[in-house]
Amino acid sequence: MKRQKRDRQQRAFTKGYQNGLDGKSKDLCPYSDKEFKQAWLSGWHAGRGDHWDGLTGTAGVGRNLLS
Repeated sequence: MKRQKRDRQQRAFTKGYQNGLDGKSKDLCPYSDKEFKQAWLSGWHAGRGDHWDGLTGTAGVGRNLLS
């Protein structure tokens, strides 16, 4: 049975979210394609918001990233 790869946009969002949650700069976005860059930046913004709200470590475990 083949494993399905995750959607590339979802993966970009998740990577951006993790960078935002870690407090990293949005200038670290690795994407030049507009579609994936937008997904990464959306994730970064969500991650920064959670970082500011203190949802790091175990506090953010139950967080649904793509609600």
